[in-house]
Formats: sequence, structure tokens, C-alpha cells
Amino acid sequence: MAANKSVREFVPVNIAVLTVSDTRTLEDDKSGDMLADRLDGAGHVLAAREIVSDDADVIATKLKEYIDNAEIDVVITTGGTGVTGRDVTPEAFAMVWEKEIPGFGELFRALSFEKIGTSTIQSRATAGVAGGTYLFALPGSPSACRDGWDDILVHQLDYRFMPCNFVELMPRLEEK
Repeated sequence: MAANKSVREFVPVNIAVLTVSDTRTLEDDKSGDMLADRLDGAGHVLAAREIVSDDADVIATKLKEYIDNAEIDVVITTGGTGVTGRDVTPEAFAMVWEKEIPGFGELFRALSFEKIGTSTIQSRATAGVAGGTYLFALPGSPSACRDGWDDILVHQLDYRFMPCNFVELMPRLEEK
């Protein structure tokens, strides 16, 4: 995709990376590493990085903590978006978001289809907004995280990207 960048100045955003896994550690979290490296390379700030277990209540509690933290603008999770019994990240998101962003998951699956075919149907990648914080849930594989960042988030989290982007909406997310 050709990025359409305006003449506006870049605005870095503070991003938390949350890995959802019962087995990964910070030492072997390739997906979390990739996201942290990509957002840093794009000029954003890694505001927090943690791993939590595949438990909807635990995930929701951590999401609420990030939402309540004025120093965090965006949360990107990796893991727990599949269809197995332990995959509960979308359910945790639904516990905390005020508004769903259905187009994120739809676009992720459309782009993913070009790379992995019908296997993309197993992904429940999702997104939403709560308390003025964007929440994005990506699958746990490094390739899915790379695709979600490179094909969607790097553009939508860039204030210069036109005709519109998520960053320019940040000041208005809590309007009533």
C-alpha cells in the first residue's frame, strides 16, 4: 500500500504491548519483540510491555490498568485471538471497550487472506476504544503481528497519514 503522507509533523504515541500467553516469557516472546521493535522504529514510545495469562479477567484487568494510565494512548495485544478454549482475548476486549472498531478485524482478515488463504478465518483479531485509549488485538504469531503493524497500524498510528488516521481523532475520543 502506498502511504499518503501529508506535510504534517509526526506525532509519537505511547503504546503498550501486551502478550497473552500461558507459556511465553519476555526472553522468548518473538511477537512482542517484533511489535516493540516496529513501533520504536516508527518513532513511537514503548510505554509498557508485559505478558499475562490466557484468562479473560486477567486480560481485562490489565487493559483497564492501561486505559486508566494517562501515559498510554494505544494498547496492542498479541495472542489469544484464535478459536481454542484458551483463546479469550476478544472476550476480554468486549469486557472493557466502549466502542468496537469492527473494520480493524475485517481489514486484518482481508489482508491476511492474501497471504495465508482461508486459514485467516481462524483469526478473531479485533479492536476498540475505551477511556480515550485505542485497543488492538492481533494473533500471537510474529508474521500476523508483522502484517497487522506493517499493513494497518503503522499507517493509522501516523498523524501524517491521509486522508485520515487514528491519531488525529485522539483528542475527540472522549467527547460526549
